[in-house]
Amino acid sequence: MGEYVLSLSCRDRPGLVAAVATSILRLRGNITEAQQFNDPDSGRFFMRVMFAAEPVESSVRSAIGEVMQQHEMNWRLNDARHRKRVLLMVSKLDHCLVDLLYRHRIGELAMDVVAIASNHPRNPGSLVNPASVPFHHLPVDKDTRPQQEAQVRALIEESAAELVVLARYMQVFSDDMARWLAGRCINIHHSFLPGFKGARPYHQAHARGVKMIGATAHYVNTDLDEGPIIHQDVEPISHADRPDDLIRKGRDIERRVLAEAVRLHLEDRALLNGNKTVVFRG
Repeated sequence: MGEYVLSLSCRDRPGLVAAVATSILRLRGNITEAQQFNDPDSGRFFMRVMFAAEPVESSVRSAIGEVMQQHEMNWRLNDARHRKRVLLMVSKLDHCLVDLLYRHRIGELAMDVVAIASNHPRNPGSLVNPASVPFHHLPVDKDTRPQQEAQVRALIEESAAELVVLARYMQVFSDDMARWLAGRCINIHHSFLPGFKGARPYHQAHARGVKMIGATAHYVNTDLDEGPIIHQDVEPISHADRPDDLIRKGRDIERRVLAEAVRLHLEDRALLNGNKTVVFRG
C-alpha cells in the first residue's frame, strides 16, 4: 500500500474532520496519524493526516481533490516516500551547511540535495563541496544583485528545487525574490534578549551580560528576519562565558534549530498561517 501525507487549511466550520476522514475511507484507506488545529484568531482550520491506501497517487489525488474543492480547502498531497529536492545556500560560515549535509548522508533528513550555491568560492574536494553535489559560485555585490538573483532563480528552476535553505547565507534577497520564494525558503538567525544587530553580535551580548541566547528558523519574506517562525530554541549563558564561548554555543544552537525546521518542512508539518505557522510535531 502507498503512504500519503495530506496537509490542508480552510475556513473553520463543522464537519471538516468527518469530510476528510470519509474521503479517505472511500479509498479504503487507513489513517495512521492525524493532527488538527482550530485557530480562534484567524477562524481557520488546519489539519495534517498520514494514511495508507492502495490506489496509485493520481487516483488518490483525484478522490481527495473532490472533497477539498467542495470545502474550499488549500491542500497538499504528497507521497510519504517522496524526497524533496533542496538547494542549500551558504556564505563563509559553513557550520549549518556541514551539519545538514551530514544529517542528509546518514538518512536523518529525507531530501535530495540538488546543488550548493555560495557567494564565496570553495576549494574543490572540501567537506562542504561533496563530489556528488554540484557547487555554484554566484558572487554578488550591491551593483550586481539583480543579475545574481536571476542566476539563483535560474538555478532553482533548472534543478527543480522544491526548497531553498539559507544555511547562513549572509545576503538579503530583494522583495521580489522573497515573494517568489514564499513558503519554500528557510533562513536561520541568532536571537538575543535584548536584541543585538550589526557586527559582532555575540561580543555585544557578552558586554551586556546576556544570560540566554537562541536561534530562530523561519520562512523568508520581505521583512528581514521576521518571516513566519518554524522553530526556535535557547541556550543558557553563564557569567563565566567568554565571547568565544557564546560563539561556540551559538553555532551549536543554529545547527540544531535549522535542521529541525528543515525536517518539519520536509515532512509537511509546517503550515503557513498568515505571518505565523502551525507546526504539527511528530
